[in-house]
Amino acid sequence: MAASPVVAAPAGRDKFARADPGRQPRPRQVGVSLKQGGAPSTGKWQGSATGGVTSPDAVVLPDPRARFAATAARLASLAPGNPMEDWLSFMARLALAQQQAVEAVWDILGATPATVDQAIDARMPPLAADGHRRDPAWRMALVRILYEIEAGPLPARARAVTAELRAAGPAAIEALAEHFLRGDVGIEEAGPALYVAAALQVYFTTLAAKLPAGKLRPLEQPGLCPCCGSTPSAGLVTATGKTPGIRYLHCSLCSTAWVHVRATCITCEDTRSVALEGIEGDTGLVKAETCNACHTYSKVIYQKQDMKADPYADDLASLGIDILVAEAGWSRHAPNPLLLVA
Repeated sequence: MAASPVVAAPAGRDKFARADPGRQPRPRQVGVSLKQGGAPSTGKWQGSATGGVTSPDAVVLPDPRARFAATAARLASLAPGNPMEDWLSFMARLALAQQQAVEAVWDILGATPATVDQAIDARMPPLAADGHRRDPAWRMALVRILYEIEAGPLPARARAVTAELRAAGPAAIEALAEHFLRGDVGIEEAGPALYVAAALQVYFTTLAAKLPAGKLRPLEQPGLCPCCGSTPSAGLVTATGKTPGIRYLHCSLCSTAWVHVRATCITCEDTRSVALEGIEGDTGLVKAETCNACHTYSKVIYQKQDMKADPYADDLASLGIDILVAEAGWSRHAPNPLLLVA
């Protein structure tokens, strides 16, 4: 595929506008009359044991059908008029093909309870991407994705890539899957690896949905997915739900979301050298959280700026921020896998 066009920063004195972290207003002091020396009440407490404070769900498992459909719809809405319109439109088609491919792997067996318990006890991901024994059925998701993509318009080079994948044997496809999961995709493999990566996302997302959410715990390295151990694509700060304002990281492979403390580097956990950077004059929907301790950054998406925001689609659509932050000297904590091979 052709390289995506560069998104230029709006004219201004600086490429970045440091986000105003703001401060939460102090709660007003409510006058309470206290009686000195009074005896404590002997009555029973009536009300919530937590005083109305609700804890966020530490891990939120994906809904495979909804996950890819939402990403496809968001990409399709972001594409018109965007400098990367053709590319975003293609990625919308790919996400829609992924949604169609979910049915091909819907009935695969998930991890056994014993496997899950053993992994959790060892603080390991139950679906460790670099050690999981894949069900060959994942390749049926690849077949379905290729079918859906080939049904629409494709440049000659892109159609040659899909034909190459169709002609490849199981061993070659499995080898390419290993290269992708281990982050070792060669330049010559980038074309077919895009579709293999998309199929693996469908497969691992379907498996993650079958895990017992209540048993899952954050890993010792909290910036990695508790289900498969992969890196997140982006973080999304919620504006709805029982605990708005929480940052959830969204796994780049299995689509699981998990809580990560805000203003804390997801790479090295530093809290002193973290800052938010954004493009001057934009809506503030997507910002880069930079860390001067390890010189990495990650994307943060603020749902309150757009309730239709999707952590996967908006990550792809904000490539301009990646370019500008890279030019300023920071390295992304981990690449979006589809962006890497596309």
